[in-house]
Amino acid sequence: MKPIRAIRNMFIRNGALVISSRVKKKFKWHGSLRLYLFVLFLLLGTIPINFMHRILTTSLLDQQLQSRMNDIQYQVNTLSQQILKAGYLDDPGNTVINAELSQLSDIYDGRVLVVDKTFRIIKDTYNADEGKTLIAEEVISCFKGQTKRVYNDVCQYVMISMPVYDTEAKNVLGAIVVTTSTKMEEGTITAINRKMQVLESMVVFIVFVISLVLASVLVRPFRKIENAIYQASEGDMELIEAEDYLETKRIAEAYNKTLTRLNTLDQSRQEFVSNVSHELKTPITSIRVLADSLMTMEDAPVELYREFMSDISDEIDRESSIIEDLLTMVRLDKSNTELQVKQVNINELLELILKRLTPIAEKRDIELTLESFRPVIADIDEVKLTLALSNLVENAIKYNREEGWVRVTLNADHKFLYVKVQDNGVGIPEDAQQRIFERFYRVDKARSRETGGTGLGLAITKSIIQLHHGAIKVYSKQDEGTTFTVRIPLIYIA
Repeated sequence: MKPIRAIRNMFIRNGALVISSRVKKKFKWHGSLRLYLFVLFLLLGTIPINFMHRILTTSLLDQQLQSRMNDIQYQVNTLSQQILKAGYLDDPGNTVINAELSQLSDIYDGRVLVVDKTFRIIKDTYNADEGKTLIAEEVISCFKGQTKRVYNDVCQYVMISMPVYDTEAKNVLGAIVVTTSTKMEEGTITAINRKMQVLESMVVFIVFVISLVLASVLVRPFRKIENAIYQASEGDMELIEAEDYLETKRIAEAYNKTLTRLNTLDQSRQEFVSNVSHELKTPITSIRVLADSLMTMEDAPVELYREFMSDISDEIDRESSIIEDLLTMVRLDKSNTELQVKQVNINELLELILKRLTPIAEKRDIELTLESFRPVIADIDEVKLTLALSNLVENAIKYNREEGWVRVTLNADHKFLYVKVQDNGVGIPEDAQQRIFERFYRVDKARSRETGGTGLGLAITKSIIQLHHGAIKVYSKQDEGTTFTVRIPLIYIA
């Protein structure tokens, strides 16, 4: 069995045999959240154990050494008082004191040195350096009245040097130096350390297993979302529920919202295809009917020919308008769309737009006015912005009532220019105002066919305004009118 399984489904589509394969993806640890969680849990579980192990062994060794040095110091302190009473520093042949010193050396498996005030060693339990002079930092410190405790972890020994202090004369008469091995303590710690390492290894194994299970369990909701998205990529678009964590809940909500949006857009696109097919087909059908009628007529009057040819011309214009909108939308969709920016007098631009659209307004007896508060010069793409503003004014005329009015207002401040297109027409339903800038969306499909709309005009307008780094807003109330407000920077910054 191969690691990657393919589930092959065979079915008939449009009379042809189609084989679709769904490949189950193999999980990869590299760069995955599961790997990061596993490593995190493993470190959180093992580092404290290792840290505690080291602290415990170190503190245990220190405790044993301190206990041993305290015992030695107590014994030496007692012995120093006996040395003073026996006058041992002047007569080192005292058998009782020598026996005490030898016993101390045997108990702690170490070496004891007794030094007089001339720094001469008068007693060495190893019988190696008697009679020699010992000038060392520890001995000098003793004659200053200080007790020194030294631990050498490399050579594994401790050394304690204590002064032989005459309390009556209040001076130091000599020093006792005890050196003893710490191998016994080190060995005890080593044995404990081995046992703790075994225990630590068992704990690490348990933490390893728990971390692996936890990491798998915690990423399971994300795997669920991943599978849902993968299925959506193959056409199985279903909403998902992931209530496990707040993060997965938000991801699922965002995904569901996006999926709903895509479904809505796909539905609008299907409607658009149907509408555009009808729009493109209707002028061609009309042209064909008119042409066939002319061909079947013999000796038709010139006036009839002219009327039919005028109708054919209108249908061709209608067809061209639809195709031009489609091509414009495609051009604006390109990521590398560039504007031909130059300084333009916006007052004159609006005057030209209204002059061109005045005949359309006059046919429906609609009053078309322009109100300008100040001269406005801005950096724009004249052709594209003319198209955008023309769409707004033309829509205000088309979707207006007979004998209505359309007012265009121009204003500016130090940063932006503002164009407002206001009418008293049919208005836009509140539930449709959020969608009117969507491509292919039309509020009143029947009325749009009558006026020749394709549902692309406002989408084109918004795209052009956004290319200028501007914004467009709509305010409308059904049966009372609509107001579009456009804001565009006076200075274009690419």
